[in-house]
Amino acid sequence: MSEKPSNIVLIGMPGSGKSTVGVILAKKTSRAFVDTDVLIQTSRQQTLQEIVDTQGCAALRAIEEELLLGLSVQNHVIATGGSAVYSDRAMAHLQSDGIIVFLDADLPTLEARVGDASARGRISI
Repeated sequence: MSEKPSNIVLIGMPGSGKSTVGVILAKKTSRAFVDTDVLIQTSRQQTLQEIVDTQGCAALRAIEEELLLGLSVQNHVIATGGSAVYSDRAMAHLQSDGIIVFLDADLPTLEARVGDASARGRISI
């Protein structure tokens, strides 16, 4: 890579803080912010949990991979879904113009943040 990567790509487990840190980091670095979970939900008009419930985890991973491979942005902070790392192709694509940052959190912290994992992605109104 001859040029400096323009994107900052956040990866990590669900509940590690990718979306929260991403918004703050985007403001601090004068970059735009994109949350790929939100892109999936708006493009499919379903929550992530609804996709898992109706199509399965493998389908969500395939949808996420397709979205990541089609993502073409510069000067962004990108918060990926928790399973982005399962796709070597998607990770290579993200790394082609991005610095990959792994947000690490211990299991008790993740459990406290996620709460009921079976309802992850659902919105209560």
